[in-house]
Amino acid sequence: MTLQTETTTAPAHHGGITTAAPYAQMLERVRYEGAYPTLERADEAVQSVLAALGRQLVGDERVDLAARLPVEAALVLTAQVPAVTSLTGWEFVKDLAQRTGSTPASARWNIGAVLAAVSQLAEPEILDRIINQLPSGYALLFGKAELHQPRHRTTSF
Repeated sequence: MTLQTETTTAPAHHGGITTAAPYAQMLERVRYEGAYPTLERADEAVQSVLAALGRQLVGDERVDLAARLPVEAALVLTAQVPAVTSLTGWEFVKDLAQRTGSTPASARWNIGAVLAAVSQLAEPEILDRIINQLPSGYALLFGKAELHQPRHRTTSF
């Protein structure tokens, strides 16, 4: 007769979201950040924002971010064909508002809630690379300060 023992392990944590049920926990985080009344509303925000972001990201940054997202979220991101021209952060907000039939303020709210959760899942180095790849305005959307290189002024005496 063999004695079998059960072992339980605590779910691994990565950036505040555990790997036991990553997409459900990502949705819960977005629901909390966006103060959405339901997980379904949070899921709508995740789907629309990640689809829009997927149209802007290319190359290794896109692949590296997708690798750190829950499978369901990564599929939404990578299912998009990258746009020919990149949008600035403000154009990104306006484009999302138009595509979802909402106001720019609502789109900005959704972007902030979703990208807050994405920022927790991605490593800081990946976020920096993503922000450097995209035109101006995205750092703020990811909840980071947007620092500009100082412009050299020429002075004449």
